[in-house]
Amino acid sequence: MALIVHKYGGTSMGSTDRIKNVARRVAKWHDAGHQIVVVPSAMSGETNRLIGLARQIQEQPDPRELDMITSTGEQVSVGLLSMALMAIGKQAVSYAGWQVAIKTDSAFTKARIQSIDDQKVRRELDAGKIVIITGFQGVDEHGNISTLGRGGSDTSAVAIAAALKAAECLIFTDVDGVYTTDPRVVSEARRLKTVTFEEMLEMASLGSKVLQSRSVEFAGNYRVPTRVLSSLTDPMIALEEEANSGTLISFEEDTDMEHAVISGIAFNRDEAKITVLGVPDRPGVAYHILGPVANANIEVDMIIQNQSVDGKTDFTFTVSRGEYANAMAVLNATKAETGATSILGNAKVSKLSVVGVGMRSHVGVASQMFRTLAEEGINIMMISTSEIKISVLIDEKYMELAVRALHKAFELENP
Repeated sequence: MALIVHKYGGTSMGSTDRIKNVARRVAKWHDAGHQIVVVPSAMSGETNRLIGLARQIQEQPDPRELDMITSTGEQVSVGLLSMALMAIGKQAVSYAGWQVAIKTDSAFTKARIQSIDDQKVRRELDAGKIVIITGFQGVDEHGNISTLGRGGSDTSAVAIAAALKAAECLIFTDVDGVYTTDPRVVSEARRLKTVTFEEMLEMASLGSKVLQSRSVEFAGNYRVPTRVLSSLTDPMIALEEEANSGTLISFEEDTDMEHAVISGIAFNRDEAKITVLGVPDRPGVAYHILGPVANANIEVDMIIQNQSVDGKTDFTFTVSRGEYANAMAVLNATKAETGATSILGNAKVSKLSVVGVGMRSHVGVASQMFRTLAEEGINIMMISTSEIKISVLIDEKYMELAVRALHKAFELENP
C-alpha cells in the first residue's frame, strides 16, 4: 500500500480523549496496510501559554530561547500520541525534529527548512512502526532548536511528505475542508471539492486560516497531493469515505478552468497601512524606505508609489498589524535619511481578495468587484493584482459587509 503523512492540528490534539481518537484514526489507516507518518501540533493553547510564560520573564523574549521553550509543546504531543498508539497495540516511535534531522536556517522563530534526512524514518517504517515527528521545528547547523513560525506544523508535514515521496499528505483540522469564504462571516459559504495549489496559496497568504501559506508553497513546488479534512468526525469512519472527503488541493491541469471564474474570497483583518509623505522622487527611494524595514525582519505586502509632484512623491505600503509599531519606529529613525516630510499610519484596515484561476480566461472580474463595493459605499484605499487574484485594502469596519456582498455578487453559494 501507500506511504501517507497525517498532520493533526492543535484542536485535534486538544485533550487526552482527542489524542486517543487520533490514535484510533491513525491505527485504522495503518491496519489497511499503509505506512503512516504523523505530524501533530502542540495541544490547543499550549504554544500561547508558553509564549506567555516567556513574556512574563522578558518583555521581548530572546528568539533563540523562545524557540527552546515553544518547541516543547510539540514534543509533549508526539510522546502522548505514541503512547496512545502503544496502548491499542500498535508499534509507534516519536522523534523531535532535531532527531530526524530536519535541518533549518538560523532565523529563530521564523526558520526555513533546508533539508530532511529521511533514512531513520524509512528504517522505522520498514520495521512496521508508525512514526510520529514533531511539527513546527527543526535544528540549525549549530545544533540549536529552531521553529518555523505560527502554523509551521503544516509546513513540516508537507516537507516530510515531499522528502518521503508520500502518496498523499492529509491535513486533519477542525474544519471539513476549504470553503468559498469563512462560513462564520457568510453562512452560505460552500465547501470546495477541489482547489488548485495556486488558488490555495493565494488564499492562504491572503488570510485564509485553513492552511499555512508556506505549506501550500511546499506542496505545489514538490507536487505533494494534499487534502484538507476534518478530525472531528468519528475516527472509525470508513476509510474509503474518509479518503475522499474534505478538499483536495490539486494541480491546475486536473481542473476545468472554464467552470468557475472565482473560487473563493479571502480576507485578512491583521493589516496596517503606512504612508511616507513627501520623499524626493529619485532612483533608490523605495530601497531607502523599505531597506531598513526588511533589515528589521518585517515583511511588506501591498505597495503603492504616487505620481511625482514637484520632485516629491508619497510611498504607501502595508505590514501585519503585529509589526506596525516596529515598522513605524524604524521609519521614524530613518526619516532624515529618506527626506520624508511626515509618516502616517493606520492600523484599522483589512485586506480583501477574490481568487480564481478562471480569471485567466474571463474578463470583467475587477469591474464587478469594484462596482459591488461602490454600491455598498465602501472606499478602496489600495489595489493589488496578480494573474489569479485581485486584492483591495478597505476600512476594517466594512470588511464583513464587503465579503458578504462579493460572495453574493459572484454567486459563490451556487455549486
